[in-house]
Amino acid sequence: MKTYVLGEFGAEAALLDAARTLRARGGATLDLHSPYPLHGAEEALGLRRSTVPLVALVAGITGAVSGYLLQWYTVGYDWPLNVGNRPPHSAPAFIPVTFELGVLFSALSIFVGLLAVYFGFPRVHHPVFEVEAFRSASIDGLWLSAEVDGGDADAVAAELRRLGARQVSVVPEGK
Repeated sequence: MKTYVLGEFGAEAALLDAARTLRARGGATLDLHSPYPLHGAEEALGLRRSTVPLVALVAGITGAVSGYLLQWYTVGYDWPLNVGNRPPHSAPAFIPVTFELGVLFSALSIFVGLLAVYFGFPRVHHPVFEVEAFRSASIDGLWLSAEVDGGDADAVAAELRRLGARQVSVVPEGK
């Protein structure tokens, strides 16, 4: 059974040091909760750079190229119309659709990519919300949550207290 151990810290440096220490210790999946971005959080948690921007770039370029080629083929060869005596391949006329298809392909790839990363939609309710004091994470609190197997929760809670957590809570997942 999974158990969540939560620790509230009073300073960013203490929170990041605790995350580094627990990550080096191993055996827990860590997450940081704060009302604002923490510089150094990715490094402290050992997160790698996301591939979503690269996927969006490739999909956007693919969408723009396919939109341009579709217009070029349709207007220039498949259904040529002489409108205003312009040439069949008029690049300025193709810009709006090219841009829009690039944006559409990028947005759809990000949506599908995030669904693939999360294997569906994220949870609406998480067990850490059971701790009443956790509400401060959206106001001024700095929290570290560690997802551990049931037997290791007491050791992680003791380690959080040793690292300077102001408050430590243990929440079983089934609660």
